[in-house]
Amino acid sequence: MQQKPRFALLPFGSIVDRYIASGFVRVFVASLLCFTAIFAIIEFFERIGTLVESGISVTTALRYVLYKIPLSISRVIGFATLFSTLFCLGMLYKAQEITAMQAGGLSTRRLSFPLLCLSLLICMTNFIWNEGLVPVFAHRAETIYKTEIKKRQQQSLFGTKDIWIRGEGGFVNIDSFDPSNNVLEGITFFVLSRDFTLQSTIGVPKAQWVRQRWESPSGIEWQFLSDGKLRQRIVSTPPTISETPGDLMLLARDPEEFTFFDLQKQIVEMKAKGMDATAYEVDLQVKLAVPFISPLMVLIAIPLALKRRIGSGLAMSFGIAMLIAFGYWVLSAFCFSLGHSGALPPTIAAWLPNSISALLGIYLFTAEEY
Repeated sequence: MQQKPRFALLPFGSIVDRYIASGFVRVFVASLLCFTAIFAIIEFFERIGTLVESGISVTTALRYVLYKIPLSISRVIGFATLFSTLFCLGMLYKAQEITAMQAGGLSTRRLSFPLLCLSLLICMTNFIWNEGLVPVFAHRAETIYKTEIKKRQQQSLFGTKDIWIRGEGGFVNIDSFDPSNNVLEGITFFVLSRDFTLQSTIGVPKAQWVRQRWESPSGIEWQFLSDGKLRQRIVSTPPTISETPGDLMLLARDPEEFTFFDLQKQIVEMKAKGMDATAYEVDLQVKLAVPFISPLMVLIAIPLALKRRIGSGLAMSFGIAMLIAFGYWVLSAFCFSLGHSGALPPTIAAWLPNSISALLGIYLFTAEEY
């Protein structure tokens, strides 16, 4: 009587699972370090002109690059997962180990199970990484770039929303800055005396950047009198700010500098003020969608490596990974841009690339038995 293959009923965590997982982890760690280093070098050479012109020390430049590393890891982790899956399974197939496992009764879908589990673990780790380390280090890197390299004082609190600027004789608060149209909305000037007591406030509803200056309609001034009373008057030529649109963009904080809950809080506050929070809602959904790149890339890579018999060499694995990653990046950039402009709802804009990738992976995974 012929004995049934023992591999067919292997429990999860068996020696075969550990063997496949350990091979994947070794390649993943090595590729993640390599791709992060490449990304950091590219980032450095993109800014090298600015770094040289600013005359900063080598220590400051190294600090800037080191603080960008957590963000670089976050950006390349999906690509590293994709490459590691293609290369690991490709090498197993090339060495006939996949064939030996299949001969022992282990299906390729069962063989893929530890890789899918590892990709979900990477997904959760990536989300925690993005929430814990990336905002802190990204903010420090941008602070170095804006204050030490570009010689600008860090004054903005919430990107292009709720901007605070130290002006002549007081402070200026701007509810919203629209960089696409160079428009400021909800401008409030706080005029202080020499002993830093509030003398008056001047409210200007809107200002437009025209002919290298900010032009605005009349504003309303509230003066605080010595007897404790308020006096209101219309100001036909309200004060203006010296910062240009380029200066304001330099003050802005990138979405990577916020945690998920920081962005969520900012959206609530903006909506309470009647401000448009569409762009921030897209960024909020992106923070949830991006970590799922890893399991999606594994889902696509497994049938390509096992069914299509590609990815058995280093160059082939890297080429296929580059092609898939570039396609995903183009699709993501296009969808995120439509979301920021309001052409797509935030949830659809953020999750559409993942949805298309999931459908492609499921199709490849189930199209035929392999």
